[in-house]
Amino acid sequence: MDSKLKATLTTLHSHLAQSGPLDEESRALLSQLDGDIQQLLARNAAAEADVAEQSSTFGLAERAQELGAKFAVKHPHLEPALRELGNILSSMGI
Repeated sequence: MDSKLKATLTTLHSHLAQSGPLDEESRALLSQLDGDIQQLLARNAAAEADVAEQSSTFGLAERAQELGAKFAVKHPHLEPALRELGNILSSMGI
């Protein structure tokens, strides 16, 4: 599942690079989500299962889906990648 998540993140980063400038709020929200997902991937790679750390990633799927909805209007080409990201995180139970 991590490989599919990484591939989706790569696609999202590619779309972001082509999308042009983002407003400060959108950039901050995406940056926070990306940081949280990168931490999750690092933890999974290290096979750490600390309950306190797991609670900090709760809601990543919902946040990705909310961002997808926000971006659907201003950046419609980003919405499918964010939706897929939310679905992957949701299927991982995150």
